[in-house]
Amino acid sequence: MTSPTSTPRSQDSDSFLGAVDLTGLDGLFSAEEKQTALKVRGLVDELIRPNIARWYEEAVFPTEIIPELGKLGVLGMHLDGYGCAGRSAVEYGLAAQELEAGDSGLRTFVSVQGSLAMSAIHKHGSEEQKNQWLPAMAAGEAIGCFGLTEPTAGSDPASMLTTARQEPGGDWVLNGSKRWIGLASLADVAIIWAQTEDHGNGRGVRGFVVPTDTPGFRAEVINAKLSMRASVQCEIHLEDVRLPESAMLPADSAVGLKGPFQCLNEARYGIIWGVMGAARDSFNTVLDYTLGRTQFGHRLAGFQLTQAKLADMAVAINKGYLLAHQIGRTKDGVLPGTVTPAMISTGKLDNCRVAIEISREAREMLGGNGITLEHSPLRHANNLESVRTYEGTDEVHQLTIGRTLTGIGAFTPTA
Repeated sequence: MTSPTSTPRSQDSDSFLGAVDLTGLDGLFSAEEKQTALKVRGLVDELIRPNIARWYEEAVFPTEIIPELGKLGVLGMHLDGYGCAGRSAVEYGLAAQELEAGDSGLRTFVSVQGSLAMSAIHKHGSEEQKNQWLPAMAAGEAIGCFGLTEPTAGSDPASMLTTARQEPGGDWVLNGSKRWIGLASLADVAIIWAQTEDHGNGRGVRGFVVPTDTPGFRAEVINAKLSMRASVQCEIHLEDVRLPESAMLPADSAVGLKGPFQCLNEARYGIIWGVMGAARDSFNTVLDYTLGRTQFGHRLAGFQLTQAKLADMAVAINKGYLLAHQIGRTKDGVLPGTVTPAMISTGKLDNCRVAIEISREAREMLGGNGITLEHSPLRHANNLESVRTYEGTDEVHQLTIGRTLTGIGAFTPTA
């Protein structure tokens, strides 16, 4: 039997993506883009991989990494100005997949901070709001969260019960609850979406910039989780939270649900890339494991069934990267056309499906050892159950695609 080399086979490739790159993916990216990915990979290798098993087991989110992420420039990295890096959509995607190769909870932090909270302020906020919050958030000196989902309104945000009432003096008073809100207990600022009284002025749902030290704001950590354990999700309670008139996101683009949906599509875009990192890490783990483990006198990697599974996994990962690349280049304006909701839903739906199946398959190929925290695939699979659910379930994305294909909206049941 040939002894494994000192360099794992999964990394023994000219491609920065490793042995999984069967289709020349490396050539799709510039040297600068690959350098961005490798810088993020270096942080993951140094700070995340040695500790993630313990953090996951103990349900700890490592707040000490936040300043390091700020120094790396990945917080709001796709936004321009106000201390943000202003990088391309593809570079952000490459960063996201490196982060999620470490753990979905790490990529989720960057997504909630940058694609949700910071994007809401950047897209819809006043200059005062942008200058107050974005530079500190980009540096990791302030943390944000994004409050849309409610205990009784998950996939149907139009039925939210949280209200914002404007009083004669101009102040807004918020009441209600939000659930599954990432980072809320750590956050310095929350973007809260609420129903406003409609006086014929088209307000409807509006967003508010809420400092979390405002009286009446309370965040409770949801502890009993089987997924995303190295991450923080909370329930927010708003009891007569009084805000100045200037707390509302003022832009016309923030009127109604189009405001939060624009931010959700930014987060969904990051997921399209991110889950490929989890899939690639699961593949790398099982490739190296099967090359190094002997059963029945042969390396596991030499069995036909093992190679068939590895081949299917690698092909699926290549297709996932190609899909993410197509959407990213379109988003950057390099390819013709504009990114549509159906395009985002296609990427989020299929890449999540692919990633969760690959991580499950990899766990199975590890045998009994696969249920331990020594190996990443089952941790990735558990995390991906959450990633597949948040920012739109499979069904929401299927109906978004179906609406585009048929011209018929089927989100509400027919009689």
